[in-house]
Amino acid sequence: MHRVLSDKKTILLLVLPGLLIYTFAILFPIILSVYLGMTDWSGIGRPNFIGLENFKKIIFTDTTFWKSLRNAILLALAYVFIQHPIALAFAIFIDKVGGKAEKIFGTIFFIPCVIPVVVTSRMWVSLYDPQYGLVNKILDFLYLGFLKQQWLGDTKTALISVIIICMWQGFGWALLIYYAGLKGIPEELYEAAKIDGATGVKLYTKITVPLLQPVIKVNFTIAIIYALKQMETVYLTTNGGPGDASQFLANYLYIRAFNSYQYGYANAISVLFVIACLAVNILFQKIFKSENYEF
Repeated sequence: MHRVLSDKKTILLLVLPGLLIYTFAILFPIILSVYLGMTDWSGIGRPNFIGLENFKKIIFTDTTFWKSLRNAILLALAYVFIQHPIALAFAIFIDKVGGKAEKIFGTIFFIPCVIPVVVTSRMWVSLYDPQYGLVNKILDFLYLGFLKQQWLGDTKTALISVIIICMWQGFGWALLIYYAGLKGIPEELYEAAKIDGATGVKLYTKITVPLLQPVIKVNFTIAIIYALKQMETVYLTTNGGPGDASQFLANYLYIRAFNSYQYGYANAISVLFVIACLAVNILFQKIFKSENYEF
């Protein structure tokens, strides 16, 4: 084995298939997108090179792009500060319940994740319906009719309504990852902490949360990536409307490319999209510095 690994030609042959796949599946499309982003190509005929005009327009005059990026960041913050604390709390609850109830609760909370996004999105559109939707019906039942809204049709409520749908759809995954992390913490640590006098909340703040740091980091990373590339739910519920109130980057890119036939402009958006994702990921890695915890 040592002789094989010391042969540079052998190493090159082993690495070459993966390198070729990476080049043609990732690197080449990015380079092509950069080039097409410098054209006014409509998808038909030869691209006309216009330099950095698309990028200048997006950065300095395209308010929809920045609104889409802002909405994606708001969704990411909702995941991190609302969905995940609740998911962790429920994961702890399910872990402590034990027995058949543990399996039942775990299955119930994971159901939204196994249902196709098309189905859950259309279900929520029905729930939000201003005339026949269950949300407004419940408000009427509770004598809170003054709170009734056109949830997906009002610029004031469309974004928060979409964010609620996205958090509900992904709640099971967040809970499952935290639940798996909790199962990896030895019970002996809690018993030793109890002997030392730790009780209640201290058991979780001093043992559970610190030991779950790697799991929390992975879960946060997945949530941020999912928020930045969010499209399906937006497309199936509001398509970014009303106006641009609930627009997201991936959906906006799709509209520019396939509805407006501005493929060059859409490619410029995709390049800036990739840069934004990398910047957010780097910032997140610096904020959430990895630490090693041992059981």
